[in-house]
Amino acid sequence: MTESDTTPVVHVIDDDEDVRQSLVFLLRSVKIVALTYPTAASFLEEFDPGELAVVIVDVRMPGLSGFQLQEELVRRDYPAPVIFCSAHGDIPMSVRAMRGGAVDFLEKPYEPQRMLEVVQNQLRAAEEAFTRHAGHRQVRERLEHLTHREREVLRLVVDGHPSQAIAQRLGTSVKTIDVHRARIKAKTGAGNMGTLVRDVLLHRIDI
Repeated sequence: MTESDTTPVVHVIDDDEDVRQSLVFLLRSVKIVALTYPTAASFLEEFDPGELAVVIVDVRMPGLSGFQLQEELVRRDYPAPVIFCSAHGDIPMSVRAMRGGAVDFLEKPYEPQRMLEVVQNQLRAAEEAFTRHAGHRQVRERLEHLTHREREVLRLVVDGHPSQAIAQRLGTSVKTIDVHRARIKAKTGAGNMGTLVRDVLLHRIDI
């Protein structure tokens, strides 16, 4: 794990320079690293998706809005907690943000201590989210080279079926199923099928 993986950063995305600078000053007062961006597009061009982070974003900005950025981050499967901070907030807007996966919606002018509490809580949550995301990605990558039939076999193994039942369901022999199981273990680097099944279930992988 690199230093960037263990040193968290807060990304502040807001077209108001005064807001950006005040947030940087506030966060740095408690030793939190903060980076700022005037637009969602500049953030998307510059951020490191593998870096442990929390995102603070305004709703209304030139170009991509905060909601559009949120949708793009979901599409990219980016695990960082997203906090909205807007002077134009209302209940429908906050509901939309939360339904899209945001962890909080703060109104400007924000209360500094409240902002610090939210950010510090979400930095702790980000550690778990990024660790879980990395594990999920690693398991997916291990399954990438399985054939369609091997995925069928693995899916049935995960569902708890023994080789004989799998053979009957797929219209083949137990020996053939055992060959598939051996290939699945070899391709995924699994010590045994039980470990692989545990990883698939733990990370909720869609086989």
